[in-house]
Amino acid sequence: MKRLIWNLRSLVAVLAIAAMPTGAQSPAAPATAIAPKLSEHVKSDIERHRAMAQAHEAAARCLLAGQAEAVCLKALQVACKGLAIGKYCGMRHEH
Repeated sequence: MKRLIWNLRSLVAVLAIAAMPTGAQSPAAPATAIAPKLSEHVKSDIERHRAMAQAHEAAARCLLAGQAEAVCLKALQVACKGLAIGKYCGMRHEH
């Protein structure tokens, strides 16, 4: 259980780093990139991944707020119902 808490806290750190601004765009880069044409399957897969990421972010914030692990995991299970395989949105940790 302690390893799961550590892994969720690591996830928060990684997400915080990923959300940091990367600086100004290079002058050669256009202000808006041309988006590739995506199939409906790929679009729905993208939305599913975003929903899973939001559920895991909420679980990490729950743990960082000092809530009991059981409470945070229960909320994660509710958020992930019907979204992915497994109890925890398809993410597995080493145990």
